[in-house]
Amino acid sequence: MVRVSIIIGSESDRELGEKAKAILEDLGVDHDFQVFSAHRSPRALQDYVESSEASVFIAIAGLSAALPGFIAAHTVRPVIGVPKEARLGGLDSLLSIVQMPTGVPVACVGIDNARNAALLAVEILALEDEDLRERLVEYRRKKAARTSSRRT
Repeated sequence: MVRVSIIIGSESDRELGEKAKAILEDLGVDHDFQVFSAHRSPRALQDYVESSEASVFIAIAGLSAALPGFIAAHTVRPVIGVPKEARLGGLDSLLSIVQMPTGVPVACVGIDNARNAALLAVEILALEDEDLRERLVEYRRKKAARTSSRRT
């Protein structure tokens, strides 16, 4: 069963999507990876979101960054937006994602920070999955140990 759906707005977003995918694979989270444009294929995207079994969506988009909001408009499941640096240092994308109207929330991570989006998705899932929570704790412990050993 797909627990997280990673959706990129175009092939130019693939590198960021792969970063999120790698985190989910490291933590053993079932996921899928889709390419849909909120502007070029809105009907196909809507059909996908409405039929998906994913518990959490990660949406990666630049420029107008409509993708996360479009997904949120078609589901009540959590949507995590990843603004991509395309122009204006990514601030245009960031603001498009964080300034959603009341009633259609989208969580947002830092510009180009798809890894944090994946980790946030795992945290959401871990609320009801003890095994996943333990894997996440171990992941963070190992990450902290690597960071500490680099400082010495």
